[in-house]
Amino acid sequence: MKVAWGITGSGDYMPEIVKTMKEIARKDQDVKIYIFLSKAADKVVKWYALSKDLKDISDKIYTEVDSNTTEPFYYIPGALQTGKFDFFIVCPATGNTVAKIVNGIADTLITNSVAQAAKANIPIYIMPVDHVKGKQVTTLPSGEKLELEMRDVDLENTSKLSKMSSIHVFYSPADIEEIIKKYSHAGANSQD
Repeated sequence: MKVAWGITGSGDYMPEIVKTMKEIARKDQDVKIYIFLSKAADKVVKWYALSKDLKDISDKIYTEVDSNTTEPFYYIPGALQTGKFDFFIVCPATGNTVAKIVNGIADTLITNSVAQAAKANIPIYIMPVDHVKGKQVTTLPSGEKLELEMRDVDLENTSKLSKMSSIHVFYSPADIEEIIKKYSHAGANSQD
């Protein structure tokens, strides 16, 4: 099975998500994870000192240059459209990414990939970080806690996202393993 994992520039849940993906990669050699980092995600991954962990998950790591291009080069929007991946998982997804998706803006690698996958009815799983009304506590790279107040506009966008065709919203890193299991039993897609 081939999984396209899009990472946006949120530190919320980043260490937990990376830990979960690392465990999945370790336990199931049939799961091939391709990692696609937005420009901001590249910075956040480094800030949280998780670059080595990503390399432990996969040797297929691509960083956004623009909405169609990565370094090293891989045309993820086209690969998603043509069924080279079983599904696309975006986690964590920033409020900005969610807002762009629900408004049809496809001007980043991740938002364009979501748009193109949706057009081809490829399953898309998104974990928005802004989804609970009120205060949310996140952990900074230093280990300090930061309390944030969720904005109504971000909560409304998450609600809109959950109603979009081909998109499945989930809210916890713990859900990732179940998503993977769902596809591992449906038959692997071995195209490259």
